[in-house]
Amino acid sequence: MAESHQHDAVVHAHDHMHVTHYHRPGEDLTHLVASYSHEHNHPALSHSHEPHEDMDKEHLREGHVHDHAHPSASPA
Repeated sequence: MAESHQHDAVVHAHDHMHVTHYHRPGEDLTHLVASYSHEHNHPALSHSHEPHEDMDKEHLREGHVHDHAHPSASPA
Protein backbone atom coordinates (compact mmCIF):
# COMPACT_ATOMS: atom_id res chain seq x y z
CA MET A 1 0.00 0.00 0.00
CA ALA A 2 1.32 3.47 -0.91
CA GLU A 3 2.67 5.68 1.87
CA SER A 4 2.18 9.47 1.79
CA HIS A 5 4.95 11.62 3.24
CA GLN A 6 6.89 14.87 2.89
CA HIS A 7 10.49 15.79 2.19
CA ASP A 8 11.85 19.08 3.55
CA ALA A 9 13.51 21.60 1.23
CA VAL A 10 17.29 21.16 0.99
CA VAL A 11 20.05 23.35 -0.48
CA HIS A 12 23.38 21.72 -1.25
CA ALA A 13 26.43 22.10 -3.49
CA HIS A 14 27.58 20.08 -6.47
CA ASP A 15 31.01 19.98 -8.08
CA HIS A 16 31.17 19.98 -11.88
CA MET A 17 34.00 19.18 -14.26
CA HIS A 18 34.10 20.27 -17.91
CA VAL A 19 36.59 19.08 -20.51
CA THR A 20 37.00 20.98 -23.77
CA HIS A 21 38.92 19.55 -26.71
CA TYR A 22 41.08 22.35 -28.09
CA HIS A 23 42.70 21.84 -31.50
CA ARG A 24 44.26 24.12 -34.07
CA PRO A 25 45.69 22.82 -37.33
CA GLY A 26 49.35 21.95 -36.90
CA GLU A 27 49.11 21.79 -33.09
CA ASP A 28 48.60 18.91 -30.69
CA LEU A 29 45.12 18.25 -29.38
CA THR A 30 44.76 19.73 -25.90
CA HIS A 31 42.24 18.98 -23.19
CA LEU A 32 41.25 22.08 -21.25
CA VAL A 33 39.76 21.15 -17.88
CA ALA A 34 37.62 23.47 -15.79
CA SER A 35 35.87 22.75 -12.51
CA TYR A 36 33.43 24.69 -10.39
CA SER A 37 30.95 24.22 -7.60
CA HIS A 38 27.51 25.72 -7.20
CA GLU A 39 24.56 25.42 -4.87
CA HIS A 40 21.15 24.26 -5.90
CA ASN A 41 18.04 23.18 -4.16
CA HIS A 42 15.51 20.44 -3.78
CA PRO A 43 12.21 22.16 -2.88
CA ALA A 44 9.88 20.64 -0.30
CA LEU A 45 7.86 17.77 -1.74
CA SER A 46 4.79 15.77 -0.72
CA HIS A 47 4.19 12.48 -2.48
CA SER A 48 3.18 8.88 -2.00
CA HIS A 49 4.72 5.62 -3.15
CA GLU A 50 5.18 2.03 -2.15
CA PRO A 51 7.18 1.58 1.08
CA HIS A 52 10.96 1.65 0.76
CA GLU A 53 13.03 -1.48 1.08
CA ASP A 54 16.33 0.49 1.10
CA MET A 55 15.68 4.26 1.22
CA ASP A 56 19.28 5.39 0.64
CA LYS A 57 19.68 3.18 -2.42
CA GLU A 58 16.24 3.97 -3.86
CA HIS A 59 16.66 7.77 -3.58
CA LEU A 60 20.31 7.82 -4.72
CA ARG A 61 19.59 8.64 -8.38
CA GLU A 62 16.23 10.37 -8.01
CA GLY A 63 15.68 13.31 -10.38
CA HIS A 64 15.07 16.82 -9.10
CA VAL A 65 14.34 20.20 -10.65
CA HIS A 66 17.11 22.75 -10.05
CA ASP A 67 16.93 26.52 -10.38
CA HIS A 68 20.58 27.49 -10.93
CA ALA A 69 19.79 31.23 -10.97
CA HIS A 70 18.06 31.10 -7.56
CA PRO A 71 19.23 27.91 -5.82
CA SER A 72 17.49 28.53 -2.51
CA ALA A 73 14.12 29.59 -3.93
CA SER A 74 13.20 27.29 -6.81
CA PRO A 75 9.44 26.86 -7.22
CA ALA A 76 9.92 23.17 -8.11
